[in-house]
Formats: sequence, structure tokens, C-alpha cells
Amino acid sequence: MNSDLVIVNTLEEQLWREYVNQHPHGNIFHTPEMFRVFECALGHHPSLLAAIDKDGHVLGLLLPVQVTLMNGMLRRLTTRSIAYGGLLCTTDVLMGKKAVAKLLQVISASAGRESLFTQIRNLSDTSVFQTVLSQCGFTFEDHLNFLIDLNGSTEEVLQNIGARTRKHIRRALRRGTVIIEQMNHLDQLAIWYKLVSKSYLAAHVPLADQSLFEAAFNILQPRRMVQFWLARIDSSYVAASAELLYKDIIYGWYSGVDRAFAAEHPGEMLMWQVLSWGAQNGYKTYDFGGAGKPGEAYGVRDFKAKFGGKLVCFGRNTCIHAPLFLIISMLGYRVWTGSHRLGGRFLSPRCDADHVIQRNASVLKPGGLDDG
Repeated sequence: MNSDLVIVNTLEEQLWREYVNQHPHGNIFHTPEMFRVFECALGHHPSLLAAIDKDGHVLGLLLPVQVTLMNGMLRRLTTRSIAYGGLLCTTDVLMGKKAVAKLLQVISASAGRESLFTQIRNLSDTSVFQTVLSQCGFTFEDHLNFLIDLNGSTEEVLQNIGARTRKHIRRALRRGTVIIEQMNHLDQLAIWYKLVSKSYLAAHVPLADQSLFEAAFNILQPRRMVQFWLARIDSSYVAASAELLYKDIIYGWYSGVDRAFAAEHPGEMLMWQVLSWGAQNGYKTYDFGGAGKPGEAYGVRDFKAKFGGKLVCFGRNTCIHAPLFLIISMLGYRVWTGSHRLGGRFLSPRCDADHVIQRNASVLKPGGLDDG
């Protein structure tokens, strides 16, 4: 394997797909399919950076998505870059570190012209590369997550859930009031989006444009890489969820619940349906997509903890490109929300929707792997 590395912005799709599929830490956010979803979504602009050697071997992959809230004069103040799936590089540690350094140098130079910051969201342990990340200006910060083991029967998965939540689920199953359905037609997306939007609005967090979810439905669902779920009571839809599927992992993505129906526990019922479906269909892990920062009170973490997952801390790495603009954007967000308590958290590199929504447990997996 040649040690000379070059950074390219395109890859032959089959090579790209095989690299991600064969890599032990390759996740759905590294795939060409998810890249196309972001390409089709308003306010999202994905880019590909790959480190390759002279023989054409892929040694590293980084897929930052530039997310913009507003265009025109405010674009510079409302744009950040998020690598949702984290870095992917060769398991050869020495070559991996070289690839990481090259990729980060390029992303800092390119993203810094338009983005307030670049954040790498680690979905696996990256401790071996943290020295390189730090040297390249990407500061590590703890960020928690829950991983639920789906091995075993549905009854075994149910037994791992907290006693009180398990009781609520069993009671709701007996009553049969909450009906869980998969969304199989695009014309149902308006119902799904309205439910999730209601939760995000209550939490003062902007939700991605509906085009993101239309693209996910059109591109990922035919490949069995996404599921959209709806829960209803009689004719009223009361909860919604989108789950990403890749290899043997289910990734919590977006969801919302109508709190007016909280007594019927539609959120717990929807979550149980996803977990039981995963256990029955050969999935090994449910990735909850984030559980906030350690040491901070966090209502959404409490909800997720009830389902008996393993608490992990893979953290995030952030490089701030425009400190002054970031301060201005945070102050502007504070004025926009009319809340000093929220204080610019949406555009802060330290936070995502998980942090902002902690006081509104109506959102179960707030953008699971983003919105901040």
C-alpha cells in the first residue's frame, strides 16, 4: 500500500459503496444513498472527501453536509457543516492517522469559507485518532448515546426495558388503543411531518425542510434503508418516527409525539414497535442517535434510558471557523426565539436539538443525529 495520499472529491459509486459496506465502522451516513438524500434536500449541501493512495485504495472518507437555515445576507450566519457519520478510515492506524490529517486539513480550508463550524459526530470509538483531530483544530467534547441490544427474542428485549415502561407497554398492548402503522405511501408524509413539526416548534428548534424526508422516502425506502412509522388512536395520528436501517443497525433519526395523548403512552408504544420489529428481523443494535452531554439534566435522555440500552460516550469533534460570526449568530438566535434560556443553542457547536429539547419530552429522538 503506497503511503502517498491524495484527496479527491468524487469516487466511483461501486467502490464507495463497497468500502463503506466492508468497513467495520461504516454506517448509513457514509453511503452514496444517504449522500443523494442530502443532495435533494433544501438547505443541505453534502460534499465528499476521500483520501486515496496511488493504487486507488480508499484510506479515508469524510462526508460533511453543509446545513443552511437562511439564504441571502444571513446565509453566512446560519450555515454549519456536520459530518453525521463521523470519519471513516483504514484500520491501519499509521495510515489512518495520515488520512485523517489530510482530510481535516482540506475540510478546514474549504468549509471555513462558508460555515461557522464543522462538527464530526462520532458513531464509534475514535480515541486512537483524537491526537490528530486535536492537532488539526477539532476539539473533542463528550456526548452520550444509548445502544440497545436487539439480539434475542422480543420478550428478552422487552425484559431489558425499565419495569415501569414495560408495564405501560404491556398495558397498552392489552388495551389495543394505540395502533402502529408503517407509512407506505408518500401522500402520508404530510401527516408525519406535521406531527414532528409540532414537537420541534414547541421546542423552538427549526426542523429540516420536508424535502429531506421526501428524498429519504423516495431513495431509501425502496432499498429498505428507512422506515417511517405512524401511531394513531382511532382516527387521530399521535406519534411519528423515522428510522434509518443499515447493515444490522437501526438508527433513530426523527420523531415527535402529540403530548395531548400522553396518557396513552404512544411514544413508548411506537418505540417498542420499532425495537420488536428489529429483533424479529435480524437487527443487532438500535442506535438512539444521541443522549446529550454528561452532567447536564436532560429529559430526553431519561426517556431513552428507560429502554435499557448501553450508555456510551463516543463524543464529537468541532472546529470553529468563524468565532465572531458564531457569536453574532447565537445572539441572533436568542432574539429570534425570544428566549434567553435557550441562548443560541441551535447554532452553537456545543449543542444540537437534544440539548435544546431537553425541556420538551414530546420529542423522542430530536433529529437523533442532528438538528443542532
